[in-house]
Amino acid sequence: MSPELISILVLVVVFVIATTRSVNMGALAFAAAFAVGELVADLDADGIFAGFPGDLFVVLVGVTYLFAIVRANGTTDWLVHASIRLVRGRVALIPWVMFAITGALTAIGAVSPAAVAIVAPIALSFAARYGISPLLMGAMVVHGAQGGGFSPISIYGTIVNGIVEREHLPGNEVFLFLASLIVNLVIAGVMFVLFGGLKLWAQGAVPLDEADGSGGAPDKRDAPADGTGPASSALAAPSSGTGPATAVATRTEAPDTTRLTPARIATLTALVALVVAVLAFDLDAGLTSITLAVILSAAWPEDSRKAVGQIAWSTVLLICGVLTYVGVLEEIGTTKWAGESVGGIGVPLLAAVLLCYIGAIVSAFASSVGIMGALIPLAVPFLAQGEIGAVGMVAALAVSATVVDVSPFSTNGALVLAAAPDVDRERFFRQLMIYGGIVVAVVPAVVWLVLVVPGFG
Repeated sequence: MSPELISILVLVVVFVIATTRSVNMGALAFAAAFAVGELVADLDADGIFAGFPGDLFVVLVGVTYLFAIVRANGTTDWLVHASIRLVRGRVALIPWVMFAITGALTAIGAVSPAAVAIVAPIALSFAARYGISPLLMGAMVVHGAQGGGFSPISIYGTIVNGIVEREHLPGNEVFLFLASLIVNLVIAGVMFVLFGGLKLWAQGAVPLDEADGSGGAPDKRDAPADGTGPASSALAAPSSGTGPATAVATRTEAPDTTRLTPARIATLTALVALVVAVLAFDLDAGLTSITLAVILSAAWPEDSRKAVGQIAWSTVLLICGVLTYVGVLEEIGTTKWAGESVGGIGVPLLAAVLLCYIGAIVSAFASSVGIMGALIPLAVPFLAQGEIGAVGMVAALAVSATVVDVSPFSTNGALVLAAAPDVDRERFFRQLMIYGGIVVAVVPAVVWLVLVVPGFG
């Protein structure tokens, strides 16, 4: 049996054990990376750790650390109230506002994970407060980011258009952008209908005095089932010993969430600084977030005392373990082996749909940009035959490789999972994994049918 096939079978075993035994998949993946790397690929420790996503580790830790402080000092509550007033109390509009914000950020040049890192914590805090499905809100944020991700001035758009030009293929920047935008907009609309958006519309507008903290539904930002939420939540019931009286006292002492205190002003300034640093100066979102969190912690230690404990460590282990194993797969050459096997098929339309699926499956665990950079050149031989439209094929590959970033193993999906302040993370992880699996199974076939079969380009 070839090393490539063994590595794929081991990955399947990891999924099965994690699903049936409730073992952290990241821990299993680290063990699998060690076993496959040492026994199958003859890699040393350096070769195995070459796939460790150090940049993503820092992003996950930095963003969740910063936004734990943002939640602790009430800044997220203030932002929620401001958002409600902005849309005149219509909660149903907020998911679309988040879709538009992340789409605008990526369209003007933000890297997709950076945009999600900025918007997701605020969006999911809003979802927790008003009982919106976190899966719906997370999907709106990620699909918004991907919807704007292929504008002619965006990072993804520039990369793909550069590959097309380098390979001397026909290209259409506007077609690529619109294809991604429309696909993600349609998916967002379907999610909105299926996961409670129509009920939000039916509820109409919440009273604006609720946005001022003077009435309405209670704050849902309680301590989550997995214990990673803010310990100072206004209605959080204690886990032991103190009983309901403590919960009432905590609620009574809760500060006014509509007032801008010095700590909240500084926190808002830090969030603006994060946006400017990432978008204008291309600084790393994780390192910037940690730096800002440390500054806020030093200035207001009482608000941030427990923030380090609220970093999503289980998510960090999960994502880093899986991506380390994916790195081993790349070292072995499994990805290249699969792509070349498909590229050698003599039926262009069949090869096209299989390449779309390979792009989707691999990108759900690895770099979308890296996959696009590998798959588009693989498609060149049969595109040169003229039987497949190059413009439609490139768009189909680009959409297939990015729309699956809702997977909890991708950077965007991991950020959504880590940012949710009031969820059972194991349950939310399973929801994201199932949703990501559905997207992987359905979207490549749809975009192939709509973009490739008609022969655009």
